[in-house]
Amino acid sequence: QGKQPYPFLQEHSTVIMAPLPAGFTYGEWSAVYNALSFGIAAMGSGTCFFWLQLGGVSTSYRTALIITGLVTLIATYHYFRIFNSWVDAFELVEKDGSYVTNLTGQPFNDAYRYVDWLLTVPLLLVELILVMKLPAADTASMSWKLGGASVVMVDLGYPGAIQESFEVRCF
Repeated sequence: QGKQPYPFLQEHSTVIMAPLPAGFTYGEWSAVYNALSFGIAAMGSGTCFFWLQLGGVSTSYRTALIITGLVTLIATYHYFRIFNSWVDAFELVEKDGSYVTNLTGQPFNDAYRYVDWLLTVPLLLVELILVMKLPAADTASMSWKLGGASVVMVDLGYPGAIQESFEVRCF
């Protein structure tokens, strides 16, 4: 069984995370592992690219490009956290010349996606509003409305994502 990194949490609270189903094949595990690795590389290199382009972009669009880089930086961080959680949730065992995956008992933390979305979705909406070049009052009003609505949307999705029943999660 995997070691609980924060044993004091078990004594004082319940960790709410959806359980992983047993029976992932090595191929399935590798597909997720590689997709997460690709996501880290894509988001990290995107951050560098966007910020290196700042000098070549009209000043009226620089704030939007800074936000784009910030969104990809936040996503890179969360992809690292998701990747580490995925790796910690499994143990790879060599068996008869191939690999088998076993659950370690360490939970896979679904919450990283939702924390990422709580930060990045409002930023992306603000970025979209900024490039529209609306009057300042309209920009502020729409940013607050759409940003707030996106937070509510993500907040309402999380309870469904942590359900233990796969049928309830996919409803």
